[in-house]
Amino acid sequence: MFPDLNPLDPQQREMLQKSLGSLRPEQLVWLSGYLSGRASSFLPENSQGILPTGAPAANTLQAGAAALIPGASAAVALKLLVLYGTESGNAEALADKFFKASKKKGYKPTLKNMSDISPADLKKHDNILTIVSTWGDGEPPESAMSFYDSFMKDDVDLKGINFSVLSLGDTSYEKFCQTGKDFDARFEALGATRLVDREDCDVDFDDNYDDWSTKVFGKLAELQPAASAGIAAPAAADAGFAYTAAPAVVFDKKNPFPAEVVANINLNGTGSAKETVHLELSLEGSSLDYEVGDALGVVSENAEDVVLDCLAASKLKGDESVEVKKVGPMTLKEALKKHLDITALSRKVVQAYSDLTNSEQLTDILSDDRKEDFKQFTYGRQISDLFGITPFTGSAQDLVNLLRKLPPRLYSIASSIKAHPEEVHLTVAAVRYETFGKERKGVASTFLADDSQVGDKVLVYVHKNKNFRLPEDTNKPIIMVGPGTGIAPFRAFIEERAETSAAGDAWLFFGDQRYSYDFLYQLELQEHLENGDLTNLDVAFSRDQPQKVYVQNRMSEKGKELWDWIENKGAFFYVCGDAERMAGDVHDTLIKIAQEHGGKSEEDAIAYFENLKKDKRYQRDVY
Repeated sequence: MFPDLNPLDPQQREMLQKSLGSLRPEQLVWLSGYLSGRASSFLPENSQGILPTGAPAANTLQAGAAALIPGASAAVALKLLVLYGTESGNAEALADKFFKASKKKGYKPTLKNMSDISPADLKKHDNILTIVSTWGDGEPPESAMSFYDSFMKDDVDLKGINFSVLSLGDTSYEKFCQTGKDFDARFEALGATRLVDREDCDVDFDDNYDDWSTKVFGKLAELQPAASAGIAAPAAADAGFAYTAAPAVVFDKKNPFPAEVVANINLNGTGSAKETVHLELSLEGSSLDYEVGDALGVVSENAEDVVLDCLAASKLKGDESVEVKKVGPMTLKEALKKHLDITALSRKVVQAYSDLTNSEQLTDILSDDRKEDFKQFTYGRQISDLFGITPFTGSAQDLVNLLRKLPPRLYSIASSIKAHPEEVHLTVAAVRYETFGKERKGVASTFLADDSQVGDKVLVYVHKNKNFRLPEDTNKPIIMVGPGTGIAPFRAFIEERAETSAAGDAWLFFGDQRYSYDFLYQLELQEHLENGDLTNLDVAFSRDQPQKVYVQNRMSEKGKELWDWIENKGAFFYVCGDAERMAGDVHDTLIKIAQEHGGKSEEDAIAYFENLKKDKRYQRDVY
């Protein structure tokens, strides 16, 4: 193809082609770029930055190299759409990971949030890889709700399009990975071809992602083995013996940082029915950074009494040797304390235990026509209670195999790193209750409240939340609704805006049970109010009067002013806290305010706030 440019003699060409024949497409691509870089290092540039007259151009060199790779010069990179729907950021992080990996492999990927695309747009793509989480009772993520609704009802012809779905969920919920299952079925119903089977992930999703992505890339390679030929490979001008500094230690989910507890304070007053802990953790030496709105992942341990209860119920001693997948050998007690979830009683665990014990009672309660009975059966029960119903007769390893890994817990960060350099703060409600005659406790919350005292170390990592951010324009006003521990990210917001001298007004709605006991961060908030960092502060203490008053009631009372902030001042609206009731009540109140003070119909009001979500002016961090 390039007879006048090929300087190799026949023997050299034959030897080179034999060597190239054993390489994979992506290796050939890298080698092409490497050779180009090596060649260019021997061709001096003139003062204008171009090659001297008579020297072959760089693209000619690459073309000549490609000519030695059969089929490479004609290959076109396969195009992919990496589509995601996310609530807490996990699906987005995995989508970004897949996007970057596919670029390195030579494909041409496009990364899209479901909030930024319509079902009709899918017809423009040949290969769609969907990563989506399930939220609440089988619901799609809030940012994906509009796309989900349209996709499930619109008649879009997707024949000729390949797809695969990675679904994120939590087996402790009945409708595990339901959103991903819905997408998978809908793609098929619309005529798309399944590239690889859907992968359903529990909260510990890394292994599932690795398996799924490996299968997907294998199938994509079959579709077009040389699809990677267009990738830009790194140019290498030297022989590879240069000194490379050892990479700095990176602390993340796979390698959490042992942060020292520097403060552990109960924020509730004596007499309160609640226990809310303020924790301060040192990040010194970690190089960890975060933005307000992010969350902190906490790697907790099961409480000693809960571990002993589980051992007693299973009639095992705890000193038995077991193997924990991806971790290694250890005693059963260590596995139960540090690595395994010994509380959450999901359908998956009950099914596995029923299979292990051949329990007729459990087989009956698991039947499809008794789903409501199963929900009632598991409510308030833990795994040790299961052993009391049907005795455990297996080995220590059988018990380990029965349980899922203990998942880390995400907490909204309650500080600005600008206000507290090398520190991160949390606001944690300790969960304690009684069911079936036993005292129960939240795993992570009581680990932090009881077992993480000053001087102790807690394993942590930063979890980015791009869907909960302050406006870039600091002149924009913000409205924050955060009852109870929902105050956490707004404490961070207010600190951040104080440190950056943000000019925009800030309005906080805070609520809890009693003013005297439960006004979290009261002195700080009043100081911010006096300093002007906080413009308005409205509070609702539900138990201080015969008729309960909540944050949504205060919003209604200030409806006219609140609407003026949103509609005329362009305020950003934020909600943090309970998803099951509070967030829904707040949203309904917004709809009514838009109707009463904005003159909108209910339908128009709903559409108005949907558009606010798309414009990132209405953001929620709910759990």
